[in-house]
Amino acid sequence: MAGFQDIYGQEQIREHLQNALSTGKVSHAYILNGEKSSGKEFIAKVFAMALQCEEDGKEPCQKCHSCRQALSGNHPDIIRVIHEKPNTISVDDIRTQVNGDVAIKPYSGKYKVYILSEAEKMTAQAQNALLKTLEEPPEYAVIMLLTSNVNALLPTIVSRCVTLDMKPVPDEVVRRFLCGQMQVPDYKAEVCVAFARGNIGKAKALASSEDFEKVKAEALSLLKYIQEMDLNEIIAAVKKITEYKLEVSDYLDICVIWYRDALLFKATSDVNHLIFREELQALRRTAQRSSYEGIENIIKALDTAKRRLDANVNFELVMQMLLMTIQENS
Repeated sequence: MAGFQDIYGQEQIREHLQNALSTGKVSHAYILNGEKSSGKEFIAKVFAMALQCEEDGKEPCQKCHSCRQALSGNHPDIIRVIHEKPNTISVDDIRTQVNGDVAIKPYSGKYKVYILSEAEKMTAQAQNALLKTLEEPPEYAVIMLLTSNVNALLPTIVSRCVTLDMKPVPDEVVRRFLCGQMQVPDYKAEVCVAFARGNIGKAKALASSEDFEKVKAEALSLLKYIQEMDLNEIIAAVKKITEYKLEVSDYLDICVIWYRDALLFKATSDVNHLIFREELQALRRTAQRSSYEGIENIIKALDTAKRRLDANVNFELVMQMLLMTIQENS
């Protein structure tokens, strides 16, 4: 089942889209902007299904022929724009799947809805091609651009779309969702909530990931014993994490939470607000061994490493520099 009531923590977006449905003032183009896994895909899917629903309500009924087609991913008038190259959406992708298709009237629905994920991957030529359709869209066309970086889109595209920004979901809402909907135990929910930082999709993925527990154990083991390890052992430990399905940035996030805990414990000696409170002895050792400045240097170094990896700097080089900084400051 998938309806607007299943969208957590994005009340403004939900209200805006349901208002468009009830008044009939649906825009020809929307940008859903927010970090990866924040729920953009789900919102686009629910809105597309509601637009095509035969009941014409503020919620997709999920029972009519159109809704059943949408739920099975086989609705002829809900088009997912796909791209062959993993890091690029080419001008040909846009011409063949949007521009060349949009002139054909809807097959069975009232609208033709185009959902373009990772819109920031469009080349400049692809964006200019899309602009032609955005400038003179047919009455029935609705184009949804899902992006994690709205600044990668041309200002001329942004100006022709309604931009809806995803907000971080409050920790309490994420916790309620994990404990209530997914039956996640409290101690695990705490780690997932801290880790997800307001991203409910990320929290959900972590809570149901078998690898997450293994990666967490690997990361904590490395941080506990990093003082005794030589560089080769460190690199071997880091290479091991690439065997898991989680991304390297997730591994680094675990490290950030560990050092934030250490900083908090060093400053307050309060156990109640620690995420890794089951690791109290090791945390106490980290807090005693490092200065305030040292822990802050490590947290900054982790943030720098994430940015470098995003910019495709050599993985081994980034990790070596990071782990040497951790050793120096521990």
